[in-house]
Amino acid sequence: MEKKELLKGEQVERLLSPHPLSFMKLQTLCIFMIVWGVVVFWLVNTPQYGGWLKGNPWFPFMFWAIVLLFIGVIASLVAIQWSIFFLYLAVVLGGLGLLFWKQTWQNDSALFIMVYSIIVSIAGFLIVELYRRSHKYYITNLRIVFKGGLLTKRERTIRYEKIADINSRQGILGQIFGFGTIIPVSESGFGLGSDKSMAGGGVEVGGAKAKLFGFAGGGKEVQTPIARSYYELHGVYPFKDVQKLVENMVQNHVPTQYQKEQTEFAKEQVDIQKQMRDLLHQQVQGKPRVKTVKQKPVKEEQEEEEEEPEKEGEEAFAQEQVDIQKQMQELLKKQRVMRPAKDDAEEEEEAEEEEEEEKKKDEREVA
Repeated sequence: MEKKELLKGEQVERLLSPHPLSFMKLQTLCIFMIVWGVVVFWLVNTPQYGGWLKGNPWFPFMFWAIVLLFIGVIASLVAIQWSIFFLYLAVVLGGLGLLFWKQTWQNDSALFIMVYSIIVSIAGFLIVELYRRSHKYYITNLRIVFKGGLLTKRERTIRYEKIADINSRQGILGQIFGFGTIIPVSESGFGLGSDKSMAGGGVEVGGAKAKLFGFAGGGKEVQTPIARSYYELHGVYPFKDVQKLVENMVQNHVPTQYQKEQTEFAKEQVDIQKQMRDLLHQQVQGKPRVKTVKQKPVKEEQEEEEEEPEKEGEEAFAQEQVDIQKQMQELLKKQRVMRPAKDDAEEEEEAEEEEEEEKKKDEREVA
């Protein structure tokens, strides 16, 4: 993170990136492709199992493609991410195109499937590694900055006082190697996603029934912490230290109940002071200006009539001042009651200071 991207007074406490095994779900797809390509090559070249696969050079490829797509559908349903199926479909279509382009490879399609699977898997591993390295997480003293993305760069920033909840999770590999994922959920719910559970056979689970190919199903959505890898602290290491650091940062930036109450008291004091200022301003404007004029004989009744409105106005202003002072006194009493208890040592020091002040006053009076 460059210095020009930092805010005023901001310092980077920690720079993190995902653990190499944190994207094991994507790496597993590549591993399965290698294993399945080797298995198909072994089946074709084994007389006990490969007899029916050697009848047509396209049989091994069709068998490999059907199983690969079937696994892609299952993985997409489990992960609730259909991009896995379309990724396997692209691999199958790429192999099919190569066989049509180079027809001599059809004579030994089993060897082509194995070599093609290994090459595509290695390319997949490299892409996953580049995608992992593109993720950078900056934990500063003011906020958390998330950056990631291979082709399209993504960035998210969240301040600690805006974090309403922190969700953490560790898989089996994370517990073994000490990495995990931390999702800061904002007050607006950013970081939460809907997870839909399905039921088949005509059983309804909270939602309207949906029929597809003669089957009936229902769904119920539940809000769960879920986010993109570049919107969360994905697979960070060491997990416990990072989790403690984030929680401490959030705690330091979130005001306590006592601080909230003190803030409310301060606002009330400001409001009372504004009322007093407005009252004094009105009182000053309402006073008649003193002018030097020649004394003229007037009747006593006229003087009394002129003095009575002035006295009434002064009494009204005085009454409002008394009311405002009472509000200030009540506010100070509440503030003293809500003030947290002090230590015994501090109370003793205050008592000693008060005694010394009283002694000084007595000495002055005697003098």
